[in-house]
Amino acid sequence: MERDLLDLPVLLLSAARALVDGIDAGVRARGFDDLRPAHGFAFVRLSGDGATVGQLAEHLNVTKQAASQMIEELVTKGYVTRRPHPDDARARLVVLTPKGWACTRAADEAATELLRPWAAALGPERLAALRADLARLGTPGRVRPIW
Repeated sequence: MERDLLDLPVLLLSAARALVDGIDAGVRARGFDDLRPAHGFAFVRLSGDGATVGQLAEHLNVTKQAASQMIEELVTKGYVTRRPHPDDARARLVVLTPKGWACTRAADEAATELLRPWAAALGPERLAALRADLARLGTPGRVRPIW
């Protein structure tokens, strides 16, 4: 029992790393080869209604300065733009551009392609159980890079 518990973090992190690497490869294969996986984690937060620098920094667990640098890089590459915040005249909202949305769709396609063999290997019942278990154990909104 104890050994099974100790193996679990390694197995979960290994699966997570395989997902990140596979999605990154799929995004690159679809022509978005100027991004890093960390950008994808930012896109997860920005794909809602956008985010401020502070919100993105919190989501990525980085400093506001680091988030600002990432945003500037993504603006330069055409993936995001800044616009006035609808509720705070002092803040700027960072939102995806059409190129950013196209990249997000490419990531979704890559994830689906990557996960099809996993779903086939597990079968529908085990896949549904795994999804339910992970949903119960995970913290919503806490999708951020860990490496």
